[in-house]
Amino acid sequence: MTLQPVPGMLLCALTLISAALAQASPGNGSEEQWDTPSRDRYQQDRQAASVQIGPRPFWLVADMDEGALKEQLQSCQTASFRTSDFSIGHRGAPLQFPEHTRESYVAAARMGAGIVECDVTFTKDRKLVCRHAQNDLHTTTNIVAIPELNAKCTQPFVPADPATGTPAQAQCRTSDISLAEFKSLSGKMDAFEPMATTPEEYLGGTAAWRTDLYSSRGTLMTHREYIELLKPLGVKFSPELKSPVVAMPFEGDYSRQDYAAQMIRDYINAGVKPEKVWPQSFNLDDVLFWVKEMPRFGRQAVLLDQAQPTVGNSSLAYMKGLKARGVNIVAPALWKLLALDGQGEIVPSAYADNARLAGLGLIAWTVERSGPLADGGGWYFQTITDAINRDGDVLRVIDVLAQDVGVIGIFSDWPATTTFYANCMGITIP
Repeated sequence: MTLQPVPGMLLCALTLISAALAQASPGNGSEEQWDTPSRDRYQQDRQAASVQIGPRPFWLVADMDEGALKEQLQSCQTASFRTSDFSIGHRGAPLQFPEHTRESYVAAARMGAGIVECDVTFTKDRKLVCRHAQNDLHTTTNIVAIPELNAKCTQPFVPADPATGTPAQAQCRTSDISLAEFKSLSGKMDAFEPMATTPEEYLGGTAAWRTDLYSSRGTLMTHREYIELLKPLGVKFSPELKSPVVAMPFEGDYSRQDYAAQMIRDYINAGVKPEKVWPQSFNLDDVLFWVKEMPRFGRQAVLLDQAQPTVGNSSLAYMKGLKARGVNIVAPALWKLLALDGQGEIVPSAYADNARLAGLGLIAWTVERSGPLADGGGWYFQTITDAINRDGDVLRVIDVLAQDVGVIGIFSDWPATTTFYANCMGITIP
């Protein structure tokens, strides 16, 4: 076969990644001195420099209704795809890989996500780790099947009682265990079997449109490990400060502000520039804390929003009030940004229009999380259900969010689709 020249950008990226990984590896970077897992990780991370979107985006285009958008995407002349900040990996790439694991993050980077999310919470010894919630270890890891760690859970596993129909119970928090114990766990798809009578059965329950094929190796990550993984890949950061389920201050002396500041200090200590970080929270006080106390990072702090819209919290005055307090970016659930007009077409909502008029940047979440869209798309599409009836409609939603709403990014459980759209449509993020 004929060897093709390596494009300059890719060669540069590969060189930087190889150098960074070699510096961090045992044996002064010699692959021959690594153990097999280290060598595999090196190869996996190095390959993530090349954007690979796979067949799914094209499958979705083929499933679209006939029309100008479908024709435009079908005629996309992009020969190679580039990383795009418009494409944000939601918990990595959890449509296929266990969320917030090394494997999920690398997959998102490989699919061209320019930004990847780590939901941040803390362990009993106050170390920051990547989990969607402080109290989800029983559904996202194998903790209930490890007797000595299950015993430490706030609610250790209790089997279901089929005779009475009583479901199984468990609640395991990151704050129940130490960092070392957390790192001993394996990540799995976020699911559980409610009528399980054994811990092993409880680990099941994965939705039919997801898969357990890649749950055999879900490597849990600390917040610092997430940073060090993404730095050489050239991927930016979207850490979300998760609301604690324990009373704060934790154990009397670890306040919410201590927690919020600790998350930002991890980037300062890692030498990450503030413009590469989008700290997020559903709590306005967290965002205002960053704006006031850590203003270089506060400029890109993101206020997440899933509240039911009212006249008050969707008004131009409300949006201007947020802007006046230093909030620059709002990230609502995508249904809050969309509505249907009199002809049943998807259009921007009043919330979206007023946010833009107030000068707020907008980020939407989350596409490709609802499973098959034949039934209207569920919670994420609730304001436009009547316009959703096939999987290809996700690209129509992405198009309205990009072209009409004017979002600066979209979270996805499968970033390849948003990467494909951004490349084909020439979306650039300033």
